[in-house]
Amino acid sequence: MQNQNNQINALFNVKIIHNLLFLIISSLLASCTKDLDENPKNIVVENFYNTPEEVEAAVNAIYPPIRLGATGIAPYNATLECHTDYAYGRGSWAQFNDFAGLDAVNTNRVADFWETFYLAIRNANLVIANAPNGDAISEEDINRYVGEARFMRAWCYFHLVRNWGGVPLRVETNIEQRDVPRSTAEEVYALIDSDLRVAETYLPESTAQPGRPTKWMAKTVLSDVLLTIGQYDEARQKADEVIQSGVFDLVPVTSTDDYQQIFGPNVGVTPEEIFHFKYNRQGQGNYYPWIINHPSTGYHGAGGAYAQYSETTNPFYKAWDDRDLRKGLWYTLDFGQGPNTLLQKKFIDPDAADTYGAINDFPLYRYPDVLFLFAEADAHVNGVTAEGVEAVNQVKRRSYGLDSHTPSAIDYQASTLTTESFLDTILQERAYEFQFEGKRWFDLKRSGKAAAIILANKGKTIAEKHYLWPIPLSELNFNQAMDATTDQNPGY
Repeated sequence: MQNQNNQINALFNVKIIHNLLFLIISSLLASCTKDLDENPKNIVVENFYNTPEEVEAAVNAIYPPIRLGATGIAPYNATLECHTDYAYGRGSWAQFNDFAGLDAVNTNRVADFWETFYLAIRNANLVIANAPNGDAISEEDINRYVGEARFMRAWCYFHLVRNWGGVPLRVETNIEQRDVPRSTAEEVYALIDSDLRVAETYLPESTAQPGRPTKWMAKTVLSDVLLTIGQYDEARQKADEVIQSGVFDLVPVTSTDDYQQIFGPNVGVTPEEIFHFKYNRQGQGNYYPWIINHPSTGYHGAGGAYAQYSETTNPFYKAWDDRDLRKGLWYTLDFGQGPNTLLQKKFIDPDAADTYGAINDFPLYRYPDVLFLFAEADAHVNGVTAEGVEAVNQVKRRSYGLDSHTPSAIDYQASTLTTESFLDTILQERAYEFQFEGKRWFDLKRSGKAAAIILANKGKTIAEKHYLWPIPLSELNFNQAMDATTDQNPGY
């Protein structure tokens, strides 16, 4: 508990945070991406944020908390995947299989994610507050870097609000304030919306440094946010703007192994990459491939925790068309759970030298996201349309090894679909496409289908408390503007 309180104190003390910025940039950001090298400088509060290089270094400090380590995107994603209808957790993750809320171990685990997101938000707030005061930086550069910081702040709050509901809104104007009351979910979404609109205005359409946010990233995340809160018309519009840009397309595949051209360790930048975390072998590796792989396979050079698995008897897997190449990313391996046990080989790196050594990108948004976002929003606005069905068919064709732009015998037909059946189709196709990318639980909750689908595929009834994670005790103890009785999520 003392350690947690120390972490929280660090979040809200300006001098400590600036020291933390220095340590993060100096020790972790030798290379933020496969193609992005930084040359961090010593940070002094009085003279930092003055030049483009200094502001960029501060922006880079937003990413390490959520990209790296044992409390970043890898274990966070693994936790979300345990909430799905197709994956089971093993070891300390096994309790998620009960859908009954979190035990002490996993309450502490999600508390780490809370602190991780807020540390990234804190670092974004420092840029938003200080970059406009720089005396050797152009207005264009200020707008771009502030846009990037606001994009990342919005992305963090989008995850916070979906997992915890309303949360304290820590922004650039209350950066030194310790006690911040819990805002409503609607207020959090209003900030997310505002941040993303600034980001789409000022972020560039392209960047020479892979992994940096662009205008298209902002539009894609904004489409997802708008879809989540039921603003379907504009969600459709934003997704369509990305489609009509002509910048993105699906990577062709003709076999399951070809998916390594999208998810493998040697992939650079693909035509379908929209927002990815990038990694390298110089202390900047992706932890997630180690979490899901088994040592006997050689799919991860340093072994693996095989912490998540599935079973051939799961209705999700049984109903899946064997011709779909994505199904082949699962393979049977009996490691003591029985001969029906399945493991996943979507993210493999045989050359990874240690636990954190894989260099596979972590995909946060790919072009299939945009196609599905467009189709789902379009269905809510217009019902079943040729445009919406075509968007889904492009992804489906690719998954069968076909040309994504050429009509085929496996296409969905608009004439056979109702709006409700089409929305169900999109939900299922998203599950096939984004397995182990941390999207399914949010999709199930957004659609209102979580209870029915989890019961059908896992035979479990979701406890009401399971839909939201508990507010961390460290937050409730430290933040005197929150009441442990009234501000804690139901059931905890």
